Amino acid sequence: MTEPLSDTTANSADVIVVGAGPAGSTTAYYLAKAGLDVLLLEKTAFPREKVCGDGLTPRATKQLVSMGIDISEEAGWLRNKGLRIIGGGVRLQLDWPDLASFPDYGLVRKRDDFDEQLARQAQKAGARLYERCNVGAPIVDDRTGRITGVEAKLGEDKTPVTFHAPLVVAADGNSTRLSLAMGLHRREDRPMGVAVRTYFTSPRHDDDYLESWLELWDRRGAQDRLLPGYGWIFGMGDGTSNVGLGVLNTTAAFKELDWREVLKAWCASMPEDWGYTPENMTGPIRGAALPMAFNRQPHYTRGLLLVGDAGGLVNPFNGEGIAYAMESGQIAADVIVQAVARATPAQRELALQRYPKVLKDTYGGYYTLGRAFVKLIGNPKVMQIAAQRGLTHPLLMKFTLKMLANLTDPTGGDAMDRIINGLSKVAPKA
Repeated sequence: MTEPLSDTTANSADVIVVGAGPAGSTTAYYLAKAGLDVLLLEKTAFPREKVCGDGLTPRATKQLVSMGIDISEEAGWLRNKGLRIIGGGVRLQLDWPDLASFPDYGLVRKRDDFDEQLARQAQKAGARLYERCNVGAPIVDDRTGRITGVEAKLGEDKTPVTFHAPLVVAADGNSTRLSLAMGLHRREDRPMGVAVRTYFTSPRHDDDYLESWLELWDRRGAQDRLLPGYGWIFGMGDGTSNVGLGVLNTTAAFKELDWREVLKAWCASMPEDWGYTPENMTGPIRGAALPMAFNRQPHYTRGLLLVGDAGGLVNPFNGEGIAYAMESGQIAADVIVQAVARATPAQRELALQRYPKVLKDTYGGYYTLGRAFVKLIGNPKVMQIAAQRGLTHPLLMKFTLKMLANLTDPTGGDAMDRIINGLSKVAPKA
């Protein structure tokens, strides 16, 4: 969409949201729904490719329901019942937990049009979406140091344009040029992951369960190596499977290995009748970074709020990003709506300063537990013992599923919920 920019009203708004992925589109949706004038700026044009497993947990499903997205099968969504875990010679099938707070099913949909669904929903709510709008430098008030807008290049002709707003939301992903330009750099003490994936035509395309392989072996050298990560196989329901790896940067192996080659070798070890062979590959192998556990802070400074991958909201336990992108977008929008209603600049600033505090209260303790988990599984011996012994205890694995997927009832839950919630509450909220 391209709107005329000849008058100042077209390129000014209450809030600018940079990036129309799940975080940005969700933020824009809730802001527009509350009656604010929102500019949603997306550097590419929809539909567009993104590296993702395409599998959504009940946590992400809940967010889609809240936004009024049609998640029926007729609308192109495939439901899944739970997670199948494979490792240590054991195959365990776990249904998503039965909770009051979350649905008991997940979803699958390709990212090439998933993001567009959310962006169009934000548009329907009243957000003004500009596609092919490549945002460059922030516009900063020399006197206050606050961001007051962004410079951009619009359309195929890359027409220079400036957009103005008293508040800007950085939803521009892991690279987040906007945050970097505002002096917010990545914390090196936080885990970073990498996801690589491709698609194959496969008879396994219609699987009711997401599949996770906990033992990720690199068997290409003289000696087999257990790598810090997991493999996944998600049936897409359209004749293809999404097959990929999620790997952590906890060892030297992270930097020295070509993960695309590791994925090829892993696929080659699969049963031949599954079809994960080069001739059945329907697209190239693509990779993307997974910024985890608040790896860029503060989440609010001088008129700029960070949501989703820009703020390192990926869950360190399982590499899930979409649910947290959407949740942080909703939280940011709620804070902004309350701030805009305040009478004075000082009161607005006080309300905005609440955003990072809400994020830490919501996820801080859980992410701290996740960072400890990442360190543990970075040790191949720990990972091997966990896979071989843990999988033989279904009750323990049910607890682990709730912990890894962050699926508990905050009140009135079972003993497992109370343990997980209690641990998250007492862990430092860094």
